[in-house]
Amino acid sequence: MSSCTPCRHAGSFLLVLVMISVLSACNLDGRWAGGWLSKNPSSQSVDPQADTSVIDLSIVDAREVDIVEQVLAARDEYQSSLQQLHAFYRQHRHERKARWSQQEIEGLKTVQQFRYVMEAEVSSADLAPTDEIPEADKLYDKAVKLMRDGGHGIPGIFRRDSMVEAAKVFRDLITRYPSSDKIDDAAFFCGEIHKEYLPGQEEIAVKWYERAWAWNPKIEHPARFQAAVVYDYRLHDRDRALELYQSVLKTEVDHPSHIRFAARRIEELVGSLKAAHLGYP
Repeated sequence: MSSCTPCRHAGSFLLVLVMISVLSACNLDGRWAGGWLSKNPSSQSVDPQADTSVIDLSIVDAREVDIVEQVLAARDEYQSSLQQLHAFYRQHRHERKARWSQQEIEGLKTVQQFRYVMEAEVSSADLAPTDEIPEADKLYDKAVKLMRDGGHGIPGIFRRDSMVEAAKVFRDLITRYPSSDKIDDAAFFCGEIHKEYLPGQEEIAVKWYERAWAWNPKIEHPARFQAAVVYDYRLHDRDRALELYQSVLKTEVDHPSHIRFAARRIEELVGSLKAAHLGYP
């Protein structure tokens, strides 16, 4: 007897899920490589018409710093006042308004808040991950869970609000426990979030990747490779990309697919630079 239509549809849906899971599992080395292009190196060539200018995020003038400081102070005051309001309603057992204020507080966790000045956006490069701190480990586990629950590693499916909250928790870890042995991991995943899930924030992503290996030159995560890909294909800074691809060959030997990709890309970029120097189109 043939299967009923709903059963066939259910079977097809399950088959699709299985195929997605298998593809993800088979690409553990490559899934961080920047999407479809990085999984198909032969499809990537230097576009002579590409914009080679790097976006400038330097401070506009002294007035910008003053305005940004005003925004940050007002933001902190708003959040503090909201917490006080929530505590007030809880104290007076006004359940409905307490729920409203709690919802607003929870909503703030999913709103991405920029600091606008890069030196304030990303933590200092002078930190060192030296200490095992249980409180920091808890924050790290919380942030990783937020990423996982938000769809990290599932192609084409993610929840932006979860990723924004995860990034906040990672930054909180780094700020509160700057000597934690998890700060380099947290920096790498901040880079991942800004690269993969928050469009138009590549400059922040590469800074977090750079912090990851500045804090731990032997970091196991492919921070240099990820930064190279962003500089190469999104920021079009081919000189910096070439420098990082060369570093990948020395430091990321545990990621053979990255080594192969970097070697091929170095050859392509060097060839392109030579052609440009000789005046070839």
